[in-house]
Order: sequence, then structure tokens, then C-alpha cells
Amino acid sequence: MNITLWVVQVVAALVFLYGSWLKAFQYEKARESWGWIKDVPKAFVVFISLVELLGVLGIVLPLATNITPMLTPIVATGLAAIVLFGALFHVKRKEYREIVLNIVLFALTVFVAIGRF
Repeated sequence: MNITLWVVQVVAALVFLYGSWLKAFQYEKARESWGWIKDVPKAFVVFISLVELLGVLGIVLPLATNITPMLTPIVATGLAAIVLFGALFHVKRKEYREIVLNIVLFALTVFVAIGRF
């Protein structure tokens, strides 16, 4: 089970890393790729992406370094909340294609949170 949790943690971290990096540091490219970014203030998009980037570190590093490993499930829970709110945002806007990724990331982060608590 530990190996499965590590694989899920790394996969979730990589998916978050890609999307967050794009939104934070390649904003114009992200804006072209995802239509919803045009309707949200840039500062808010960058803020969320920076929080997600911290989540990328927090879902892997605490447990990997054995420095406050209890942070890993807490961070996974936080990432699950961010993804859930994102899904609700997309439901409101009827952006059903975007929700699929939210559901997958929600499942991965909840799995990590439960498995690591």
C-alpha cells in the first residue's frame, strides 16, 4: 500500500506542477489553453497556482524527508479542497470538460489523505 500511495502522490504532484506552473509563470499560454482564466482576475489565478505549487512540495517532501510527515495528508486534504472548489466553479460555468480533471485530482488527493492519515 505504501508504494501505491507514493505513486499516487508523485502522479498528483506532477499533474499539479504542470497546471500550476503554466498558470503562474506562463500566464498567457494558460489563458489561451483554458478559457476560464480570461474571466478571473490574474492575481487570483496566480495566487491559486502558487498555493498549488506549495501543495506540490507539501504532498511529497514532508514524508520523503521525514520532517513533519503529518503535513503530507494535511496538504493532500487542502489540495482536495482546492480541486473541489474548482469543480464547483466549472459546474457553475457549465465547463464539463474541465470537471473530469478535477474529479481525477480530487480522487487522487483524497486517496493520499486517507492513506496517509
